[in-house]
Amino acid sequence: MTKSRYTVTAALPYANGPLHLGHIAGVYLPADIFVRFLRMNGHDVAFICGSDEHGAAITLRAKKEGITPQEIVDKYNKIIGDSFKKFDISFDIFHRTSSELHHQTAQDFFLKLNQNNKFVEETTEQYFDEEFQQFLADRYITGECPKCQNPNAYGDQCEKCGTDLSPTELINPKSTLSGKTPVLKSTSHWFLPMDRHESWLRPWIKEGILDGKQQHDPKAWRNQVIGQSLSWIDSGLHSRAMTRDLDWGVKVPLEGADGKVLYVWLDAPIGYISATKQWAIDNKKDWKDYWTGDTKLVHFIGKDNIVFHAIIFPILLKDHGDLILPDNVPAYEFLNLEGDKFSTSRNWAVWLHEYLERYPDKMDELKYTLTAIAPESKDSEFTWKEFQTRVNSELADILGNFVNRALVLTQKYYEGKVPDLGELTEADQQVLADLEQFPSKIEKLIYAYKLRDAQTEVMNLARLGNKYLAENEPWKLVKVNPKRVETIMYIALQITANLSLLLEPFLPSTAKKLRTFLNLDLPTWSETGKANILKTGDLVKTPEILFPKIEDSLVEAEIEFLKVSQQNPVVEEKPLAPQKPNVSFDDFTKLDIRLGTILEAEKVPKADKLLKLKVDTGIDIRTIVSGIAEHYAPEDIVGKTVSVLLNLEPRKIRGVESQGMILMAENEKGELSFMNPEKSFGAGGEIS
Repeated sequence: MTKSRYTVTAALPYANGPLHLGHIAGVYLPADIFVRFLRMNGHDVAFICGSDEHGAAITLRAKKEGITPQEIVDKYNKIIGDSFKKFDISFDIFHRTSSELHHQTAQDFFLKLNQNNKFVEETTEQYFDEEFQQFLADRYITGECPKCQNPNAYGDQCEKCGTDLSPTELINPKSTLSGKTPVLKSTSHWFLPMDRHESWLRPWIKEGILDGKQQHDPKAWRNQVIGQSLSWIDSGLHSRAMTRDLDWGVKVPLEGADGKVLYVWLDAPIGYISATKQWAIDNKKDWKDYWTGDTKLVHFIGKDNIVFHAIIFPILLKDHGDLILPDNVPAYEFLNLEGDKFSTSRNWAVWLHEYLERYPDKMDELKYTLTAIAPESKDSEFTWKEFQTRVNSELADILGNFVNRALVLTQKYYEGKVPDLGELTEADQQVLADLEQFPSKIEKLIYAYKLRDAQTEVMNLARLGNKYLAENEPWKLVKVNPKRVETIMYIALQITANLSLLLEPFLPSTAKKLRTFLNLDLPTWSETGKANILKTGDLVKTPEILFPKIEDSLVEAEIEFLKVSQQNPVVEEKPLAPQKPNVSFDDFTKLDIRLGTILEAEKVPKADKLLKLKVDTGIDIRTIVSGIAEHYAPEDIVGKTVSVLLNLEPRKIRGVESQGMILMAENEKGELSFMNPEKSFGAGGEIS
């Protein structure tokens, strides 16, 4: 029987930062488990991913770091791609939306929909930054969320409460470029009239019916996916702009569309198609085979992307006319960390690339734990203590212990050769009957996207093996009934062989080690559950310890590492201040800026930010109060040469008269630096 073809996509990671464990547990690891199983079970699979490299967030990061958007995406594409490789996520391709092929694919897609009148061109009022003379895309506007009053909501979404927004809904909107209130100005864009699609979307999502035919099994879809999608539809779908006024992205391929690019949520999912095209070119395949016909399209995503993959992208695919719609959208909830949400700005995260640098030999331990706690239907939490418990109590004490016993005793009693299968007891027959059932139970769970339960069943097979050896005690029985021990060890070795296969989707590195011990290749899924994978007389090797115990010291070190990261958080970068209005040369010459030497420094009482400085200006010694206490200790700056504005009106600060100002440079992270001369100049040198 021909197996179904699958196109499996994992949400394109945004190329403006590295991956943390929340990303891995909620998208990439479950997608990898599913795909590895499909391959073992004989399916033709394309496993597609790539970095999402367009959108306003990329340009904002580029402005903050003072480099080009291309440099930003090149940097993070490499960090993300290298992390996936080291973590052994088995993508068929990890592509890029900045590639020429993607730009062409996205433009062709847009043109086809436009020619078929699937878009509506409308002129609307959009926020415009008068100082920068630029229309503002959603992420270039911040303001107060009308739902939860978060003062830092974006123009497309409030990341605190998760509400989807439009820029005009924000209270007190501000441009992230100038920091000023933008004005509304007319601009034209191409809109997707989603309200035209409500009639088919509802039965397709709720019942799996499309054009009168059963297209997918709605019972296999997660409640949160159906619930969130129907809630959107029930609220009334509206037209959504598919273009933006930006200079970074896929250019709108129409006359009169200068300065306009495709909306990132039109551009990005088409990245799945362009990546498939590139993979097909590289492997001499036809990409259309994976986007048409009987192929099943599956999107692994986080819950914050449900609407885009269950409503907007399906509308675009259906409007295109000849492409399949998703068979399933297994969306995951969020993973938390040690009692709190993952936070990039606070550096409250376990970054994948850093974990792999610290523990390159503990990859499967992390995979096992993340799958065991996977947030399939509700938010879950990663703690280092649970990581230790899972590794020690389950991987080491159950799986590792069973495998070690089976192989070590085989070496000890039979010089590494698989013994004969003798007469079976009723208990033996029951164990073999149970063994036979495991593959079908695991298979059913995986096809239902219940990967956490599927992994538990694999571990239950190891538990069965442990229980079997513990109850039969071959190490005692060998002295009085060696023939019986041969049967016991034969069965134990067949359980071990099955584990080496059933573990492959979940712990591929461990499964490979097991097969090396047993001198096995990787058979297909159909060969699992059998009691003759190993033949009498086959040689097995002396095992090594599969899972060393996790010591308390590792847990303590990681908890301390998190605490220290809070003392040195990743500061939320802010846009560099725009240029101030021009001043005349005469105004500039009125400023008396000279070099001064700090003679004394002390903290101002009851003022955390202030230092009282005594400064030699070359013409006098004066007192200056400066707000640099959070950046410099008093003892560290005595003797330093600094730039001083002398002819500033004196004013009292916390009861101390300040007779000037120390000039400082500030970067996008809010860090301050003295403006020191290139050469060792003494106090009094004029700056002009």
